Amino acid sequence: MSITHAAIAAAGTSLVLGTANPLHLGLAIIGSQLPDLDTTTSTIGQIFFPISSWIEDRFPHRSITHSLVATGVIAIGSILVCYLLNLGVTTAIALPLGHLLSSFSDCFTKQGVQLFWPNPAWAISVSNPNRRLKTGGTSELYVLAAAIALLIAGIYFATDGGITSKVTQTLGLRDDQLKAYNQSAGTNHVYAEIEGVKAGDRSSINGRYFILDTAAQEFVLLDNQGNLYQTNQQIIVDKLATEVGSSATTQIETLTFNDEEPIPKLLQLQKQYLNSAVFISGSLAVDFPEEVKVTVSGDSLPTVAVSGSSVQLNYASVEEAIAALKDQYGIGTLQVKIIEPKPFYD
Repeated sequence: MSITHAAIAAAGTSLVLGTANPLHLGLAIIGSQLPDLDTTTSTIGQIFFPISSWIEDRFPHRSITHSLVATGVIAIGSILVCYLLNLGVTTAIALPLGHLLSSFSDCFTKQGVQLFWPNPAWAISVSNPNRRLKTGGTSELYVLAAAIALLIAGIYFATDGGITSKVTQTLGLRDDQLKAYNQSAGTNHVYAEIEGVKAGDRSSINGRYFILDTAAQEFVLLDNQGNLYQTNQQIIVDKLATEVGSSATTQIETLTFNDEEPIPKLLQLQKQYLNSAVFISGSLAVDFPEEVKVTVSGDSLPTVAVSGSSVQLNYASVEEAIAALKDQYGIGTLQVKIIEPKPFYD
């Protein structure tokens, strides 16, 4: 039935191409109807009656229009049009993929298809006719239900980076995790489920961390105690999977100091973003670096450090920055990352 062809094509296209784009799914559905242009009794055959009537008079049903030759012709046309209109590769593939999936699915019917036309051989799934699908029969309804379920799954996977991204995240493949983070970090909290060990004492880790940022090909992480880590520095990762959390906004501000007290601006920042997580990075040259209190933790990433006459801040909280820069005058620039609301942990 037309609806079964449409569901199979949309589900297959969503899963194979990792897309939930209505244009791609719509093109796949159109492609799934094209094989039945060879009969005037089909829905598309009635819409394009002169064309279907011409084909019907010259070729058997499920022959030329159900063949790989037809898929190839459709693919060439689709690629040319999409190239001229700059519509992208996925759009170009969707139409012929829908046609291919529809034609192949008819191999499981009683008649089969001439998939390799002009070779007249019929491609049929099983030799026993009683085990083949009957159009509109009960068995086809099961196929339709399964196709709809797969379509829902395909859309679910596609809305979070595609099925490939889901699988690679579970396996702990870094490039796809970084891509998933970059796609969602501007609009959502993003968390990491991590299995591994701490680099210092090799104690086991199995928990959930907030992803604060990326550094090269690694993640900067925050635990529920406010401790900072970087993957493959403080934490050696065996397995990491990203998870998109609730909606959040991230903004970046810059604070510049020209031999002035940083505390007033930091206090204003703290007051302005009471319900946000505020992290400060950068370097300030100060008058009395020896008076800066630095807390060193063996198993977390230092947020405050002193180098010569400069104070280095590395994702320090606004409270840590105020404590470190108290009674100082500074020269330099600080970058402020503001995440609203604050991340939370289950």
